[in-house]
Amino acid sequence: MAQQPPFESLYRHGFARVAVAVPPVRVADPGFNAEQTLLLARRAADEHAVLTVFPELGISCYTADDLFHQDALDAAVREALERLVAESASIDTVLVVGAPVRAQGRLFNCGIVIHGGRVLGAAPKSYLPNYREFYEKRQFAAAREALDDHVEIAGQRVPFGADLLFTATNVPGFVFHLEICEDGWVPLPPSGFAALAGASVLVNLSASNIVVGKADFRRDLCGSHSALYMAAYLYSAAGNGESTTDMAWDGQALICENGDVLAEGDRFGELAQVVTADVDLQRLAADRLRMTSFADTVHDHRDRLARFHRVELELPIPAGRVRLRREIPRFPYVPADPASRNERCAEVHNIQVAGLASRLAAIGSERVVIGVSGGLDSTVALIVAAKTMDRLGLPRSNVLAYTMPGFATSSRTLDDARRLMRAVGATAHETDIRPSATQMLKDLNHPAAEGVPQYDITYENVQAGERTSHLFRLANMHDALVIGTGDLSELALGWCTFGVGDHMAHYSVNASVPKTLIKYLVAWTIETDGLGSEAGEVLKSILTTEISPELVPGDGDAPAQSSEASVGPYELQDFHLYQLLRFGDLPSRIAYLAHHAWSDRDRGSWPDLVPADQRHEYDLAAVKHWLAEFLRCFIQTSQFKRSTLPNAPKVGSGGSLSPRGDWRAPSDASAAAWLDELARNVPD
Repeated sequence: MAQQPPFESLYRHGFARVAVAVPPVRVADPGFNAEQTLLLARRAADEHAVLTVFPELGISCYTADDLFHQDALDAAVREALERLVAESASIDTVLVVGAPVRAQGRLFNCGIVIHGGRVLGAAPKSYLPNYREFYEKRQFAAAREALDDHVEIAGQRVPFGADLLFTATNVPGFVFHLEICEDGWVPLPPSGFAALAGASVLVNLSASNIVVGKADFRRDLCGSHSALYMAAYLYSAAGNGESTTDMAWDGQALICENGDVLAEGDRFGELAQVVTADVDLQRLAADRLRMTSFADTVHDHRDRLARFHRVELELPIPAGRVRLRREIPRFPYVPADPASRNERCAEVHNIQVAGLASRLAAIGSERVVIGVSGGLDSTVALIVAAKTMDRLGLPRSNVLAYTMPGFATSSRTLDDARRLMRAVGATAHETDIRPSATQMLKDLNHPAAEGVPQYDITYENVQAGERTSHLFRLANMHDALVIGTGDLSELALGWCTFGVGDHMAHYSVNASVPKTLIKYLVAWTIETDGLGSEAGEVLKSILTTEISPELVPGDGDAPAQSSEASVGPYELQDFHLYQLLRFGDLPSRIAYLAHHAWSDRDRGSWPDLVPADQRHEYDLAAVKHWLAEFLRCFIQTSQFKRSTLPNAPKVGSGGSLSPRGDWRAPSDASAAAWLDELARNVPD
């Protein structure tokens, strides 16, 4: 059994590096073309790519025309292939090359898989274009015309057909399939059926001459194929050296994954190029697993899929550390690009407003009640409430806003709450909860009622409960709806007071908005002047206030509590939440990705709201510590709170925690399996 790669290697965590190569060629000169192919194959192997894809008919050139029927060219192609096979024994990458193959009395346009001194298989082109500048049927036979499922190449009898799946035995989930140029342009491409049959890496060897606008179309086509089939799509087009008698060539090289372009080479280059990318096989498997309609489609085409044949191979995985080159965003819920981020914020805000407006219209209520603390969450909720009134054509005074100072409320947050309620145009109220909270503490015989500084969970939750109790009774009095303010991150970590506390409301607007995005919703409101200049000033103050529940008195006016000191840095815990909720990743993989994203590297991807002195880095030990805390909270200790959540709109593909939506889990589950996997597989 092969030794497992070290923790620091991308090959241990569901990734694989692949390459697309575009060599310079000479028409009808297989010896030269084989030499260029070998040079790029060695370059790709030096980059630790386990699969390298070359263009269509790259050994002979696509533009050989009727020279394909010349015996001299056929003999030269055979000799070139023999050389490739022989030298592949010392090259640590799997080669996929394009060549004409004479077999069964026909000539086929083939993609050939070569590795370790062996030919593993050959896939003939299925669809031969015979329109406009193309007339391939003049020279070639289509895959459907094959008479045998094996051919001889370089003295070896090898599998032959468009239905071959090359399956890696040492990289889980790495299954690749070959199609050739036009095959990817037809309504039902062979790669689509291959994906349903299990292929995760779809390979297209292409010639594809260039005309105006075609590069954009190819890019869209490859990206859409990768999205539709939840796969990686590797595309290599013929480049410099093909005949320009009637056409031109740009050598476009693309690697796409699930709708995204991971890498693209330079077009019209005179020099050889190798483009690499690290494909996330685990993500592709997770998406296919969750999309039940993918499995339904497999079922509906099972007779067609039964024709596929698997060819097993062992990929040349490097034994040592191979660092991931792929960009892993530190803030998966927050786009780094400002324009994209503003679009995201606008979309989230509109979903929140539409959800609340629909709920008010459905129950026939025209008022809402909301508690305003001067913190980020209640600020976003108040903005949503005000904009909802605008949408419904109602006065903002129908937003009944209450700030309720307690034992530890700072003058800064209290002042910000007062200013914000006034600036928004809500009907502002202030209710001091200290008398009622003191009475409750007395009823409980709690020492704090007698002035003893016992600041335990009871002391904190008495205040939280008093606030929510007031809000519900006020809603009864005014025929209004209580708006919840808690966010997705707090729900994930259980950082909310259950029952009659901030856990409960008639309708929540932030419940699927993570803490890392909340701040940007406030900033977006400032930038768009959504509430006016007076509101803008107080919003800037709120943005720079430390996140705190303000339930325990401190020295002076500074908060004595820090939420992040208790439950971990929200920026890191949101990363953990995204990976677990969106993909169901192993804890060791989450730790690997978090360390890659948050280690001490200047990647220039910090969102602009993060001040330079707050741009934290986390080593692997810190990641492991806070991930363990997250797993305990999320899996084991806080699900009972999420099982009784009030209604709230889902806003993002990153998921929600509603028991009626994305997340349905038992309240008494154990986190042992997750914690054990983390402890065993992540070094200290």
